[in-house]
Amino acid sequence: MSVNGELVNPDEGSRMSEAAAELKKYKDLMESADNEKSRLLLEKAEAETEKKRTEAELQSFMDSEDNISERFNRDLLEVQEERESLDRANQDLKRDLYDLQKKLQLKRDESDSLRRKFKIEARIPVKLVKFARVLEREEAEDQVESKFTVTQTPSFLLKSGQALITFEEEKVAEQILRLAKCSVACDKAKIEVKPYTLTLDPSVKFEVHIQVSKKSVRFCNAPPTLPEERMRDRLELSFSRASRGGGEVEKLEYHKDTGSGRVTFLSTGVAENLVHRGKFCVDAGSDVVLDVLPLYEYQLRKFQTYSGAPSRTVLLGGIQALMNEEDLQDHLEIHFQKPSNYGGEVENIKYVPDGAQLTAFFSEDGKEKED
Repeated sequence: MSVNGELVNPDEGSRMSEAAAELKKYKDLMESADNEKSRLLLEKAEAETEKKRTEAELQSFMDSEDNISERFNRDLLEVQEERESLDRANQDLKRDLYDLQKKLQLKRDESDSLRRKFKIEARIPVKLVKFARVLEREEAEDQVESKFTVTQTPSFLLKSGQALITFEEEKVAEQILRLAKCSVACDKAKIEVKPYTLTLDPSVKFEVHIQVSKKSVRFCNAPPTLPEERMRDRLELSFSRASRGGGEVEKLEYHKDTGSGRVTFLSTGVAENLVHRGKFCVDAGSDVVLDVLPLYEYQLRKFQTYSGAPSRTVLLGGIQALMNEEDLQDHLEIHFQKPSNYGGEVENIKYVPDGAQLTAFFSEDGKEKED
């Protein structure tokens, strides 16, 4: 075998061929490696680009987070400042409300005091009235006139931990009121009692003048079953019948909307009899029972208000309940009977224990009664 005009040993030719094949193989490998390197470089470049983009996004997010955090802290600070401002305003409003409530209470107390002083307002108990004598005077033929004098008994509300003590002499009460406090011995203990001047609530006195008609009565509960004119005629006809207890009618008034009215008779005895019965049967197509009431007018006259302070009575306050009611009241009485304690003879004493209260009533001669 010849190579380039030279004779070559067959073995060497075989080796040359193998070497050429090996060289081609390595060239292919190098070419493949270069391609792989190019691909990897390209991927690296793309990864670098993606990395830069990701880093840019991350930086953007971090900047955005910083901005959001800064804005949140700023908003939070504003909210806290606004809350503090609202809290201060709320405290100011509470103080203003408290001051206004105190002023309102003072005004209410002042109003109550003025109302008690100037306004006549008293609950008058129901009492049986006994006519002891008849005044000799000319009286109208068609009415009975009466006069009642109403006098409110002066009173004082005694609360728990207080006592009222009445001495036989005024000078003893004056001596006790000069003391700032009194130390009362109760077995092994002592209690500090403070004396106060007793001022009674204003009381009233007035006259009630009543004129009761002898000829007229009121009636009510008349049903609106008939037209007003027909019902008025039926009423007048029924009240005119002596068989039903009526009499000759002078005038009759009827109000359909209220079912009430008044009737005036010519004679004086009919109205009195009907009032005593209290009921009257009327023929309104069917029998209807009406309520019959007296017809009267009243006037309040000679209003008088008065107030004062009992000169022999002292209010004791701040009494501590160191023992039972009876024993403590005895100790108080013993203490204020002693001249060494600026006391004197006690006419009456009443102590109110904790959790209780009572009303003391005063008569004109200064003697008290408890209710």
